[in-house]
Amino acid sequence: DSVIVTVNPFPAADAGSDVSICEGDSTILTASGGDTYLWSTGATTASVNVSPSLTTVYSVTVTTNGCIDNDSVTVNVNPAPIADAGSDVSICEGDSTTLTASGGDSYLWNTGATTASISVSPNSTTVYSVTVTTNGCSDNDSITVTVNSAPIADAGLDVTICDGDSTTLTASGGDTYVGSTGATTASISVSPSSTTVYSVTVSNSGC
Repeated sequence: DSVIVTVNPFPAADAGSDVSICEGDSTILTASGGDTYLWSTGATTASVNVSPSLTTVYSVTVTTNGCIDNDSVTVNVNPAPIADAGSDVSICEGDSTTLTASGGDSYLWNTGATTASISVSPNSTTVYSVTVTTNGCSDNDSITVTVNSAPIADAGLDVTICDGDSTTLTASGGDTYVGSTGATTASISVSPSSTTVYSVTVSNSGC
């Protein structure tokens, strides 16, 4: 009599190459090398979608004609950066300010700048956004630069008085006033003994 011993080829399980993802993202793992698959997650398909919260090793058992092989793949989870463009700022028309972002290794502003700090001088209130990247993971933040209009100081028209008389000078154009006499009101009464120049500093929203 005779007997046939059939030798089935041993499957070569392949769970794929290790992969890195950002915190909160997902990735698809695809195994090969067999007819049926059983992942450590319980999935029985060749491909599985995973979204681990921390670095995780996934293993798969591959079967062909009753023969089994195993392989594993590591999903590295990189922490997501926390972008910070800084606090909103107000400037006066014509001025500039420096914006400094933090939270990552590289930076990309919507101005095209790739440094953490940038100098800006917008003509009107503007929102600046920055993309912060670390280990291939990105986050975004924005900052508003409010531009306050510069006041137009007006101390009034030059005036002529007689020696011994007084006159009222009235400034306009702002919210607060500081005169060369030290007065902080829009209107002041003066009685100079000789021709005198009076100046006033007008402020509006800090400008």
